[in-house]
Amino acid sequence: MFGANSSTGRHLTEQALAAGHTVTAVVRRPGEFPLSDPHLRTCGADVTDRDAVEQAIAGQDAVVSILGVPYGRRPVTVLSRGITHITDAMALHGVKRLVTVTSRLLAVHADRAAGEEPLRERFMYRRVIYPFLTTLGRTLYDDMVRMEQIVRATDLDWTIVRPSALFNTDTVSPYHFGPPQSPGLYTSRIDLAHSLLTEVTGNEHVHSVVAVFTTQGVPTFGDVLKKEVMRIGSWDHK
Repeated sequence: MFGANSSTGRHLTEQALAAGHTVTAVVRRPGEFPLSDPHLRTCGADVTDRDAVEQAIAGQDAVVSILGVPYGRRPVTVLSRGITHITDAMALHGVKRLVTVTSRLLAVHADRAAGEEPLRERFMYRRVIYPFLTTLGRTLYDDMVRMEQIVRATDLDWTIVRPSALFNTDTVSPYHFGPPQSPGLYTSRIDLAHSLLTEVTGNEHVHSVVAVFTTQGVPTFGDVLKKEVMRIGSWDHK
């Protein structure tokens, strides 16, 4: 699992261990990873280091990538570079199953998302709010597009999961999968983690891009917008 020390990654690690799986958590700073378990191996590696990625993937049955970077003004390449190293290492070691995370906002501009249908949201979201967010995060979303293109071009058994605006809850809810343009404004991190575990073990959406969204206990739009404005203003999202 790449990105294991993110909030979603920690949820996924806990859920996978509880389900009886053996997990290799790939993190940049192993000393800061808070989880431990007899069936957990913590591996220090940066996704921009090809050799380290190859060593982490050797002997695995499947790979989950939850790579993320903050909004910023500078060009972003870590997602596309990282997924290139991951997919190359998987091909080298014969690991076929890959589940990776991007963002449902990639479907805002159909011409930038391989001709997909636009999101089925209300006019204000589709034409004002979402384009505003993707403009501010242009360098990040551009690299996500490249990342998806790299994944789609492989011979792996891949699934791309696109969550909506993320928020925190304590328990898994009856979340929904759907095509990328499905309506659904929010995804809890614990639901996203559960959806990734479901995908990597169940193989239901191989060679597909799917949205996942939470429908119960979601925050108000004002809560999410306030958080996004504060995050964009500080340019310090983690």
